This record gives sequence, structure tokens and C-alpha cells, in this order.
Amino acid sequence: MKFLATLSFVSAAFAASRTSAPSGCLTVKKSPSSGQYGTIQAAVNALSTSASGSQCIFIDQGTYNEQVLVPKRSAQLTIYGYTADTSSYSGNKVTITAKKSQADGLNNDESATLRVKSPNFKLYNVNVANTYGKGSQAVALSAYADSGYYGCALTGYQDTLLSNEGYQLYSKCLVQGATDFIFGQKASSWFEKCDLRVVSASIGYITANGRDSSSNPSYYVFNNCNIAAASGNSVTNGAYYLGRPWREYARVVFQKTSMTSVINSAGWKVWNTGDERTSNVIFGEYSNTGAGASGNRASFYTKLSSAVSISTVLTGSYASKGYYDASYM
Repeated sequence: MKFLATLSFVSAAFAASRTSAPSGCLTVKKSPSSGQYGTIQAAVNALSTSASGSQCIFIDQGTYNEQVLVPKRSAQLTIYGYTADTSSYSGNKVTITAKKSQADGLNNDESATLRVKSPNFKLYNVNVANTYGKGSQAVALSAYADSGYYGCALTGYQDTLLSNEGYQLYSKCLVQGATDFIFGQKASSWFEKCDLRVVSASIGYITANGRDSSSNPSYYVFNNCNIAAASGNSVTNGAYYLGRPWREYARVVFQKTSMTSVINSAGWKVWNTGDERTSNVIFGEYSNTGAGASGNRASFYTKLSSAVSISTVLTGSYASKGYYDASYM
């Protein structure tokens, strides 16, 4: 029977633990008791998609081997993970993992470990991994709705994060990969104080924005983030680029971001030799620091005279939206 779970927990980004379910939340546990759920998908399926109000799910500590689809719904859904420290992903104790890829005959979205279609969705302190590795597109998180991600760790190799539609906010998250590992076509996404980590590869690209026209709203802005090699990975100096254009009007900005020497001095790369796609791109930088922030940048990059505002990306009403949590900003 489907029912509405009423959300009465107010989240906060200060250093605190979350080791039990907030009031009104469904609970997912590896060894569930009566009234609890053994999989995340079972808990999601138990919630009404037509009821209004708010819903929430708490995931107890553990590794959950499953693909999870969060379908469109009327209510605002929040999923919380068990954590020793709500202010960061470093204390997370919940991991959702799968290893599907396009090699399985799936499209990008279908390969994702977590698929979000629900407007104003929020995810706190959950690790989402696709462990397929090299050889095919294999998504960890596929986001097709207005949504916010707080203190989460998203890991993969190629195409880790499909930020594809809606207004999206990623705050104090880890995003890790090698090839085009933040990509998508129509989303306007703001990355605040995120750790972008690159794994061992001969060449790699952080972003592959798919904006295909001047009217397409897609925009990726990385604000106060930092870029470095992932823990345990040896990465050659200059092996990585901030991005390349999946489509001809790609729009990506890095500002006030620390970049280690893993970033190539050119900063940005064409899509492919003979198929450059750079005539109409906006690849901007403002006030970045570190060894990777200097050098002879690509001719199609733009040095910005001021920072892009969050309201430019998420619109002026972003602070009133259901996916937004000011305490993480």
C-alpha cells in the first residue's frame, strides 16, 4: 500500500551526525525490521506519486547493490544517508552501487546507479557509484529534474554524472571520474565547494556540456571548487582538461576554483580533431588559483572580468525552491 511520509526534519550543514531516521521518514536497512525496507527502491515504491506535501527516506549504514529510479511525483522527496558528519561526504556510511553501462545495451540514463526524475528532489550524504570502469559510458547519477545534492560522493570513470535537465545544485560533493565525467544537454547546474577528483588516465576531461543552440538553457558553473588527483591515483601533469564541447554551444565556467597541475595549461580541448565544435562555445574562467590555473589557454577560452552569479544559473527565485538548502552554501 502506498502512503505519504511527512517530512518534519530540518536539515543543517553544521558538523553533526545523522544516525537515525528523522521523524516521519521511511527507513531502509540491510536487515530490516517490521515496517522497514530492505532496498532503497522498495522504499521509493512505497511512497505515493500523487500525494502532495513532503516525503522522506532514511538509509541506514551499508552498501546497497541496486539501481534506483526515483520517478516523477507531486510531493517533494528527500533521501538522507547515515553519516558521522552531515557537513561533508567524508563521513558518509551509505553507498549505492551498480556496474551497468552502455555495453549492456542501455542508454546513458538507463545505465545509472541512481536515476532522478522527481522535481525538487534532495539527496544528503549518500555515495553513488558506478563501478563498471573503463570501456563504456557508465553513469553513477542521472539527474533529469530540479534537484539538490548535499555532501554526496559520485564516483565512476566515464560519464559519472549526467546532469541533463532542470535546475541542479551540488554542494560540498565529490565528483570523480576520467572521461567527460560531468556531462548533459539541458541542465543549468551550480557546483558549490565541490571536490573534483580525476583518476589515472593518459588524457581526461572533466566536463562535456551538450548545449546545442543559443536558446538552450544549459550552463555549468563551478564555484569555489577544487581539482586534484583522486586518492591513490597517480596522474601525469597536464593530463586533464576542464572540458570539451559535446555540442557546439557548450557553456561552462570555472571560478574561484583551485586547480592542481593535473590540469593542462591549455585548460580546454576541442571535441575531436577535425570536429572541433568550438566556434560558439563559452568556456570561461575567473579568479582561479593553483598550478593548473595558469598557462597559455586555448584560443576559444574566455577570461571573465567578473564572477557568474548563482541567480544567473538557477534564476532569481532559486532560494525559494524545494531543492535548495541555504545551510550548505
